[in-house]
Formats: sequence, C-alpha cells, structure tokens
Amino acid sequence: MIRKFKPTIIAMVAGLLLLCIGPMSIVSAGAAAASKDVTIKVNSDTVRINDPVFIKEGRIYAPVALIAGLFGAQSRWDKENQELMIHTAFNDHIVLGDGVPVVYFNEVRYWMDAPPFVKDGRLYIPLLQLSELLHANLSVNSDSDVVELITVPQAVVTEESGLDEISKEFGTGKSELLKRNGLDAKATIKSGAKLKVVIPTFFNKKAEPFTEQDLMLLAKITMIEAGHETYEGQLAVANVILNRVKDTRFPDSIRDVIYSGKQFPPAHNGILEKCKPHATALRAAKDALNGNNNVENAVYFFNPDISKGAFWSSLDVKVTIGHHRFAR
Repeated sequence: MIRKFKPTIIAMVAGLLLLCIGPMSIVSAGAAAASKDVTIKVNSDTVRINDPVFIKEGRIYAPVALIAGLFGAQSRWDKENQELMIHTAFNDHIVLGDGVPVVYFNEVRYWMDAPPFVKDGRLYIPLLQLSELLHANLSVNSDSDVVELITVPQAVVTEESGLDEISKEFGTGKSELLKRNGLDAKATIKSGAKLKVVIPTFFNKKAEPFTEQDLMLLAKITMIEAGHETYEGQLAVANVILNRVKDTRFPDSIRDVIYSGKQFPPAHNGILEKCKPHATALRAAKDALNGNNNVENAVYFFNPDISKGAFWSSLDVKVTIGHHRFAR
C-alpha cells in the first residue's frame, strides 16, 4: 500500500516538469519556483498555506513545521544551529538542518534524496520525504494539481495477523519492519502490539558515523583558519578537510589530514589543542560532516593576498568565499 504510490508520484511530477504541461510548467530544473496552483490536502481537508509551495527538480516542497503540526507533531526551531526538531504523533524524533542532506531519525543518521532549505524563515523539504517522516501516504492528482497526505494507522498485531502477515500486507520485508519499530529478530511481539508500517525510503541509506573527537577537531581547525569568516566561509574550510580525507593524495582521517605536513602550523605549536571553537564553527563542522558541501571537491584553500606563487596560481579555483579561494 505504502510503496505503491512512490514511483507514480515521482513519474507524475517529473513528467509535468519535463513535458511542461499544466499549471506546473512554470518550473525550470534546478531552480525552486513558487507555485500557487498546487493544492495540499491532509486527511481529506484542504490546507490553507500562507507560505508558498515550491517545486524544484521534480519535487514538491512544503513548509515542514506547518504540515507536521497538522499531523499532531510538535516542532521547535533551533536558531543557533539552523535545525528543526520534530516529535511526531507516532513518537518519532526528527532533526532536519538547513542545507543538510542527512536527517537524524530517532537518533540515527540517514542520507535523504534532497536536502532541506530555508526560505523566508521556513524550512522546506520534499512532500514525499515529509509524508514518510510523518507516517503518511502521499498521492497526486495531476489533473487538478492536488497533493494529498493521509495518515497511515499503525498495524495491530493479532493472533491471525502477525509479523509475517503485516509484512506481506504492506509490501515490506520483516527485517525493515522490525528496524522501523526499534526491534530485533529476537523480539517477542505480543498480540495487541502496534507497529509502524511506513518505511522511509532513506532507511537503506545510513550515514557513516563520526566521533565527538572528529567533530571537535574539525571545529577547532575551522575556528583557527576561518573563525572570523561567515558561516559559509567556515563551512567551506571544514569541507576542504573532509575532501582531503576522501582524496587518495592525502591521509584518510580527519586527524591525520590536520596533523600531517605543514599546512596547519597550529596543529604543531599547541594552539589547536587550546582552541575553543565558537557556535558557528561547531555548526559548520557538524553540517560538513552531515554532507553540506559548498566547495565541490576543493582540497585547498588560500588567501590570495598572502599565498602567492606558481603553485597557488596553477590551482583550479572552484569558488571564492570571503577572504579565501577554494581550489583543486
């Protein structure tokens, strides 16, 4: 039931964009275009939204907190970290960050298909992803541009309908069903137990973990190298470190990248250990670790007023942010 809608939704929305038919034809790929022609229904009731709905790259985006509230969820905005924390009616805990493609879902990190973004003070994510987070089905009527989200009740275990039967009914594997409910294969599921049956599509895209030591070390070097820059400048520096970890020309850990060679003198003179990163550096480091990359594959950064010579001139500059150029 739940999974049957997904290919249809994607095909409908993508088809409208590619064929440029109907009221959604105002959209151009890659740009988030506001649309007043999309009607959203929640459990059969039409939703009045003062904030616009956006369409971007074939996905319909809506304000998260507003829609979540209609499903009985409680939301709180963390201004310092630019994160929305949600506690759903199904007792799921969700953390979404501006521009961050990793979602914290019941304290586990997963990669989403598309990152949230903030527009006019509201956090937006694709409605399909949002419906899954809120334990709902989503369907699209392409003739009228109506998108409907309907709550999916939890399945009740009975003597006649156990894990096997529920798994077949909702078209999902037993292991996924157990994982969705925080259970393992040895769990005893008694009659009367209620099971969540909407399996988010990101469940098979678990993000690699990082340690608190990695976070603090990345935040410290970010603070030292770009603490006077904007958040975007600090995010960029953090990403250069992470890009080096992925590049075979450099060591394969955050610590080794920072402590190897002579690029980062503070790592060798005691300054790094004594550094106390401020909130922006901590946010930049965390967001970079969670996949928010604003410098593509750059593995160098430099201040052109200070770093001069043939080597720096030979680099392929990807972007300039603040006082730094980020290059490969």
